[in-house]
Amino acid sequence: MAELIRQRQIRIKETCAIVTAEERFLELAERTIAAARSDVEAAIAAQPRFLTSLEPLPIDMAAPPLARRMAAAAALAGVGPMAAVAGAIAQATVEALVAAGARHVIVDNGGDLVMRIDRPVQVGIFTGPARVRGIALRCEPRPGIFAVCTSSGTVGHSLSFGRADAATVVAASGCLADATATALGNRVREASGPAVEQAIRDTLADGIEGLLVVAGDQLGVGGTLPPLVRAAVDPQRISRG
Repeated sequence: MAELIRQRQIRIKETCAIVTAEERFLELAERTIAAARSDVEAAIAAQPRFLTSLEPLPIDMAAPPLARRMAAAAALAGVGPMAAVAGAIAQATVEALVAAGARHVIVDNGGDLVMRIDRPVQVGIFTGPARVRGIALRCEPRPGIFAVCTSSGTVGHSLSFGRADAATVVAASGCLADATATALGNRVREASGPAVEQAIRDTLADGIEGLLVVAGDQLGVGGTLPPLVRAAVDPQRISRG
């Protein structure tokens, strides 16, 4: 008999992640999140600008592997390495659980999701004050790990220089999806169709599967996204770091 899928909130310092997986993998998830945070903290201690830079930094080959992945993704997206932190921790956690035998696992780290799924999953996009609301991506099972990460200039604590209510990126890498969502949100300087379309064109790049932007009454998409469907998105269920 297949084990039931369980859900656990794991809170370690600033990290608040919701892990969905078979119960036997949840302790491993907590240990992995703690270890990933330690790697990030070590990188910051060795190079304080790792925490504060809003621009890419050179990759320090002496840094922990997770920090190097963050720096590499940030360089591709054109943002600072901490723009990739939530996706990086989620990615490391999903990778660890899949290596241990998990077939269905989702890590939602403050609204940045990394998953490996064996059944359809609907990912709601919270758009805050926007007129466009009640939307979700219907993600079908696929062989590998992938990520759905969202940045916002109007919702939550993420640092954004843009006006997007939601800037969502789908990619195989949680690091890259998270960093690119920040870059995409930064580029949406006004809630207009041309501004949204330009931001999407400027952001779509190798390694990025699809992009979605909501800004006011504007909705724009680029690349190849999972099907967009109508869904009730309950603010009380939004994961917040």
